[in-house]
Amino acid sequence: MKSICIKTNDQNLLDYLLNELDYIEIKPVAISKNKFKNYKNIIIHYSGNDNEKFIHEVSCILSCLVIDELEEAFLKMILLKNYFYFNSTEIKHILELCYEIFSDDFNTYFDKKYNLLIESFESYLMVNKSIILTGFINFRIKSYMEVLENVVDEAVNTFVVEKEYMEFISLLKMYINSQTSNCDVVHLIYNNSNSILLDKDKNQINVSDDIFKAKYLSDISFSSNDYALNTLLTLIPKKIYVHLIDNCIDEFINTISLIFENRVEVCTDCNICKIYKNTSLKRTFIKK
Repeated sequence: MKSICIKTNDQNLLDYLLNELDYIEIKPVAISKNKFKNYKNIIIHYSGNDNEKFIHEVSCILSCLVIDELEEAFLKMILLKNYFYFNSTEIKHILELCYEIFSDDFNTYFDKKYNLLIESFESYLMVNKSIILTGFINFRIKSYMEVLENVVDEAVNTFVVEKEYMEFISLLKMYINSQTSNCDVVHLIYNNSNSILLDKDKNQINVSDDIFKAKYLSDISFSSNDYALNTLLTLIPKKIYVHLIDNCIDEFINTISLIFENRVEVCTDCNICKIYKNTSLKRTFIKK
């Protein structure tokens, strides 16, 4: 017979374990719950012959408990420890970014966390009959915690870049709102990250290094369309018609829309769009 005693005073964890242990696959198993001086105990008695499989199944349940019930608290703890200077709203947003990182590659991250936890629980339960969850979690899941720390660091980096981007957008909005427009209309023809600017008479607007060096407001580069953006910031048109030849709104178009706001009108099927969707399109676009 192999017996394992799990000790904790957290009622939520106790309820989680009791619920999951009802579905444990290895048999025969008897489960009891007792309260002693310091801890509430769940005792699992296994009377079969495959102790390794029994330990593995219990380790799987304990690993899921950590991920399902404790991981959010761990992420917050890492943030408050390493990035205490963020306010509560910023921390909430960074947590959301952590979950996005996990969800973007869910299987890889889950398997990595899950396997690291199983390894930690199995190696401990092979030589110990009881486990105090709080102590074990605080001192014996270092590899799992390193995964969380790396994800938090990545989320913070993403947050900082987003924040700098929005601050830059705000700066440009203030700039154009404080300047006088130098033209009424500009047509932006856009396809596959390449731009052509046309004036109101459909004549191409030339851009150059000299204009770029004189007028560009930041060292930050958002796309391969810096020249087009700089020219728009120089002209500050009252209206910008964005003609999407490939029907794709990417980072550059979003940036233009954020900066110029209601001055921007996007279309995909006007006469200009139809003209530039013809076979001569690739020859028309000029790469800087």
